[in-house]
Amino acid sequence: MSKTTTRWIGRMAAGAGLTLAVQATAWADWALNMPRGVTAISNEVYGLHMLIFGIVVAIAVVVFGAMIWSIFHHRKSRGVEPAKFTHSTKVEIIWTVIPIAILVAMAVPAADTLIRMEDTRNSDMTVQVTGYQWKWHYDYIEEDIRFFSNLSEESNRARQLNSGIDVRTVENYLLDVDRPLVVPVGAKVRLLLTSNDVIHSWWVPDFGGKKDAIPGFINEFWFQAEETGLFRGQCAELCGRDHAFMPVVVEVLPVDEFNAWLEANSPDAEATPAVAREVLEAAPSVAAPAGDTAEETAAAPAQAADAADAWNMDTAMDQGRDLHVRHCAACHQADGSGLAAAGFPALAGTSVGLEEHIDVSLDGRSGTAMAAFGPQLSDEELAAIITYQRNAWGNDTGDLVTPADIAAAR
Repeated sequence: MSKTTTRWIGRMAAGAGLTLAVQATAWADWALNMPRGVTAISNEVYGLHMLIFGIVVAIAVVVFGAMIWSIFHHRKSRGVEPAKFTHSTKVEIIWTVIPIAILVAMAVPAADTLIRMEDTRNSDMTVQVTGYQWKWHYDYIEEDIRFFSNLSEESNRARQLNSGIDVRTVENYLLDVDRPLVVPVGAKVRLLLTSNDVIHSWWVPDFGGKKDAIPGFINEFWFQAEETGLFRGQCAELCGRDHAFMPVVVEVLPVDEFNAWLEANSPDAEATPAVAREVLEAAPSVAAPAGDTAEETAAAPAQAADAADAWNMDTAMDQGRDLHVRHCAACHQADGSGLAAAGFPALAGTSVGLEEHIDVSLDGRSGTAMAAFGPQLSDEELAAIITYQRNAWGNDTGDLVTPADIAAAR
């Protein structure tokens, strides 16, 4: 090897060493690699990723090493004469067989992992997941438990235009919800995914996969968390203007705590939850903690009657303010100013009549992004929202919409 070649190789090695030294410092605070996750599949995907990465790096070292060595060793200044051959059957066979062997070596473990990722048999529990703009609805099919999972109120308020809230002060900004999906550790959870409007994609990186939720179709996905904790993800499909505000949060509980959560959220507290029977048979029973109701959108007849007796303008405005921020502010803004450029009209100063206001809230508006909230919200919630919108921001119509008005309009 000539002195010039040796000098160049030395310079390149020094440069590479300096680069690695700088990057090692930067990587201390900036993880670049994918997470290992908390499921067997996610660990297999991580191992597969590292295997492919290693093969790619080895190929790069061999190919670029040969190129660099050839460029320096056969450069014109050394007086090297170029080869005159135009065809080599032996070389063509080699550069055909070697890539095929490499691809087969990568395809075998990848196919094995993909097959098991799609195998939803022998699941312990099933949850139907429906995507809405921009929230998730979870339906525990065997347990008759269902609820919406919305962006948390803290993140929702902070993201509003001119909110005055420093988003850096909001913990888990845009990655937190009001009600997470709750599952037991160690259970194989099967998800049936669909959508009510546009294409969404349910994705939690720690579970090692994601699946699209498509209107009119049912896709399947499963995971089996091996650790307890809160695991966060997001919609991985560009599903609309507020796509960034559709997080996914899954709370994995110990078996006994999940059993208690089921009992606390079951509409029939006396019934033995199916999952508890099939999955948690050996789990000790514990006292049920205080929790949310099983069905966020349903109200028992007696509760509805009590609510009707207590219904007045102050009650409706108090409830309507929070519900508007949760369900409507994404498009119409918390101050009712709307986003005209994006096709979302202002509600402040609206001249829409009461009957039309109720109809649009229930059934949506065809040809626009206005969703039908009739299937999503209860009569009381819709009455509160419409009352608030017709009397906030200077509208002052004096209209008090009651749950009975909504029930009559359905």
